[in-house]
Amino acid sequence: MIMFQQLPKVYLYRDFIDFRKSINGLSAVVEQQMELPSTDGSVFVFCNRNRDKLKILYWDKTGFALWYKQLERDKFKWPTKIDTEQMVLSEQQFHWLLSGYDVVGHQQVFVESYC
Repeated sequence: MIMFQQLPKVYLYRDFIDFRKSINGLSAVVEQQMELPSTDGSVFVFCNRNRDKLKILYWDKTGFALWYKQLERDKFKWPTKIDTEQMVLSEQQFHWLLSGYDVVGHQQVFVESYC
């Protein structure tokens, strides 16, 4: 499923978040802890301590939207060895994360077609 026609800036909040937080709590984390505007159209990605759930918060010009993804059998490859509290993801890294791949140090695989 495609959420955006063109993906805006994607921020990953590295620390684990209390998943009882919803839109208001997560936007407060963006504003206060990340020190970023929560209504500029950027995408903010949060993970729970067990690393099996993601919440994705963004402002779509009419209000906040909150996406939730839960893995059934595995854990998200969350970058825990990064020194910063947040990191910016490229579009490819964002898709890797949603697909279960490691976003740090992961190299894109090029497959040659044999026709």
